[in-house]
Amino acid sequence: MKSVVDKGIVYLVGAGPGRADLITVRGAEVLGAADCVICDRLANPALLKFARPDAEIIHVPKRIGSDSFTQEQINNLLLEKADAGKTVVRLKGGDPCIFGRCAEEVRALADAGIDFEIVPGVTAAIAAAEYAGIMLTDRDYSSQVVFVTGHEADAKQKSNIDWQWLAKFGGTIVFYMAMGNLDFITYELIEAGMAKETPAAVIADVSLPSQKTVRASLGRLSQKCEQGKIGPPAIVVIGAVAASDPRLNWFMKKPLFGKNIVVTRDTRGNADFAAKIISAGGNPIEFTTIKIRPLTESSRFLQTLAKIAEYDWVIFTSGSGVTIFFDVLESLGKDARVFSSAKIAAIGSETAAKLGKFAIKPDFVPTVFTGEELAKQLIGYTNLQGKKILLLRSQLASNELYQLLVTAGAQVDDVPVYTTVMVKNECSRLMGRIATGEVNWLTFTSPSTVNGFFEQVPADLINSGDVKVASIGPVTSEQLKNLGVRVDVQAAVHTVDGLLIAIEGMYE
Repeated sequence: MKSVVDKGIVYLVGAGPGRADLITVRGAEVLGAADCVICDRLANPALLKFARPDAEIIHVPKRIGSDSFTQEQINNLLLEKADAGKTVVRLKGGDPCIFGRCAEEVRALADAGIDFEIVPGVTAAIAAAEYAGIMLTDRDYSSQVVFVTGHEADAKQKSNIDWQWLAKFGGTIVFYMAMGNLDFITYELIEAGMAKETPAAVIADVSLPSQKTVRASLGRLSQKCEQGKIGPPAIVVIGAVAASDPRLNWFMKKPLFGKNIVVTRDTRGNADFAAKIISAGGNPIEFTTIKIRPLTESSRFLQTLAKIAEYDWVIFTSGSGVTIFFDVLESLGKDARVFSSAKIAAIGSETAAKLGKFAIKPDFVPTVFTGEELAKQLIGYTNLQGKKILLLRSQLASNELYQLLVTAGAQVDDVPVYTTVMVKNECSRLMGRIATGEVNWLTFTSPSTVNGFFEQVPADLINSGDVKVASIGPVTSEQLKNLGVRVDVQAAVHTVDGLLIAIEGMYE
């Protein structure tokens, strides 16, 4: 008997206005379940972190070079993948139904008898206004708002836009896809009777660290955009609300807004750090220098794990060590009960937070987050004479913590749970951006990241340019100095959050 492949389902998902974290919870959920993701050009590539590693990713740009797709080709692609029984996400910038040609796609699916779901997204008009401190409606200025396309279908014989009505509209007008026709739009509105002095604004690269805002009268808007080199994608807002109080522009006043900051950790660490930079308004540039390689299959580690309940103290000196240790416990069907009555120490707040994810509150965290201070403060906290201590840390960690604990009379087992290996990168583009002054900061969170970076990028390029160097703490700073690299700022609190605070302090 011939087998029949069940038809799949298509989710038309609004990717939001730009920032990856502005996607809806439902959008991220269905992205994670998709067999195939079909992406618009305006959908942030960072959203693909929500997709499965084995998901098929297909980009379908329109009107861009030889690789562009027609709407008919996209419709056919949706049908083809769904007919093959796949769960398909059609990822569309903003909201899928606001000037997104969603109607054509769902009609094609409905005609073919394919199930679909529309997942709303934050549309660009709303985000643009709110990220520029403009309220589309305001009880004092505007009780109504209208969305208008600035680029109608090429095949239309006659425009559907009623310029006479828009010119008399007593509220806020928002144009999408208007930059190519901005001269024409402002001309038509003024010709139809709208005052040249009407406030207007253009917001480009909405919600991103590269966001730009131009405010001008309607009559001068096009000229001001040309002077400011404002191009698409952008949103045009026309009406009294466009002259809102500049103090309301909260996003572009963030401490690191527009700053390009290189992060040099491992892939997972870079992702966490990048999210914090984005929250501060900055633009993270990921340059992975190291890869974390677990050492938990070694006989020494496994023998230690079998007798871990015999220790008085177990010490973790990094979040990576915590993550790798508990990955092993899970794979063996074990949990935190292996510690029995052993007390737990963490080198700092970030390591403690990682332990907290496994329902462990450390018994001891020093006030200064270095190995030396951990040893000194733990020695002052309790009598370590004859105590059995287990260090679970990097194979490349310095010997200082171990020696101080031994000197205090402890019996110390130093068992590596991971090591770091250098990752090679294509460096020419980053080096070019550093040379031209486009990069504002380089950040380093360990001696390993320092070594991994400067094995690939010459120190002279950094010392002779405008780029600044930020270090997480004294051990990392010492390694930078050993390589002849100046340190512009060192975190007072030796965490990623402390590092960002130190950088922000340079702009106060």
